Amino acid sequence: MTKKKPNAWQQALYLAEKTPASRNRYVDFLRAVSIIVVIFGHWLVVAPYIKDGEILLSDILSISPWTQWLSWILQVMPIFFIVGGFSNSISWQSAQKRGEGYSSWLAARLRRLITPVLPVLVIWAIIGIIAKFFNADNSILQPASAFALLPAWFLVVYIVVVSLMPLVYKAWQRFNIASFWVLVAAAILVDLAVFALGWKALGWVNYIFVWVAVHQFGIAWQAQIKDDARKMLFWAIGGLVALIALVTFGPYPISMVSVQGEEISNTLPPNLTMLALGIFQGGLLLSLEALIRKWLDKKKVWAATVLINGMIMTLFLWHVTVLILVAGLALALGGIGLGIAPGTSAWWLTRPIWILILSTVLLTLVPIFLRYERLRKIEKPSFVPAWRLLIGALFFCVGLATLTLNGIPADNFLGIRIVELSLPFIGAVIAKLDILPLKKMRR
Repeated sequence: MTKKKPNAWQQALYLAEKTPASRNRYVDFLRAVSIIVVIFGHWLVVAPYIKDGEILLSDILSISPWTQWLSWILQVMPIFFIVGGFSNSISWQSAQKRGEGYSSWLAARLRRLITPVLPVLVIWAIIGIIAKFFNADNSILQPASAFALLPAWFLVVYIVVVSLMPLVYKAWQRFNIASFWVLVAAAILVDLAVFALGWKALGWVNYIFVWVAVHQFGIAWQAQIKDDARKMLFWAIGGLVALIALVTFGPYPISMVSVQGEEISNTLPPNLTMLALGIFQGGLLLSLEALIRKWLDKKKVWAATVLINGMIMTLFLWHVTVLILVAGLALALGGIGLGIAPGTSAWWLTRPIWILILSTVLLTLVPIFLRYERLRKIEKPSFVPAWRLLIGALFFCVGLATLTLNGIPADNFLGIRIVELSLPFIGAVIAKLDILPLKKMRR
């Protein structure tokens, strides 16, 4: 008689029991909650709607401007970088204690970040080719595919920050919290140049200054510089006051995500509002750490956190594609559910049903692609020089960034951006990343 394999929940319970007491469970909790907020946020913000027989990917933020205030909660990119700073700090310290160099550390990081993205690109390449074969309207496919790849934009920025880890950690060791404030000062100077002098192109430099600064906040947390709840509340209040001042007296819009039709975006590229938001969110969440860590000692609560963290990349990378596919299916079925005008009472009342449908489809896809997140363990990884890893990462990031900005369609015989779609795979080959998943998922 064959032994019944444990299900995902039973696996999570088992792993939860094996968690060492030294682990900061709050880090995993913030990561899990943030990914849920991102998913539900995207599913609410994008409102597919059929008007006069044409499907529109409308934006609830522009339709109902009051919802822009919700972005102060739903924009959780700063939290990801704070958590990343904490985790990367621990990982980098552990690698140094084991005598591992930058190359080995970076190779392991890139493998985990790059591999789960590749199946998403393959699927969207296939969708683009099929669309070309049936002469589909690219005016729909272009924004849909660009939006579907939007989650990958975070990975482009994050990989850049991760690649800088030896430098930013050395800066932390030497200058402590001053390394954070120097980056803040640099971000302020960039914004002054952008908005006062009109040097708009310079604003893209703040992808480094803003997000590395927020990442340093996470390093400070790991170093236990920021473990006083009262002090963290002061940081939160300071961040909130700065944020209110920026959107009230400065040129910055209220929304912490891009809004259709607005000339200035707070995220593309990031500006001082993202930095203020990170300080506000980080200070507030760290002030609650002691309280929530006690709650996370409960077996089922921690097991649920473990469960979500075990599939977090798959959920993150596929949730927008699920939205596009479900909207496309609804359109093919005569526009069922897409005739309700976004922002109306009926639209809001039907959102729980919409989210339930999307959740069901997403959780159906997770087992198919989860193995690309849970990669096989490499017992003796081959050495790859850092320069090669960095060039591979550059190819990956350039290709992915281009696709997130411009979408999949192109005017050629296949109907897809062949070069841009190839670059991430070429990058993986250059970096010699072992991207093979588990042959069979363990249950």
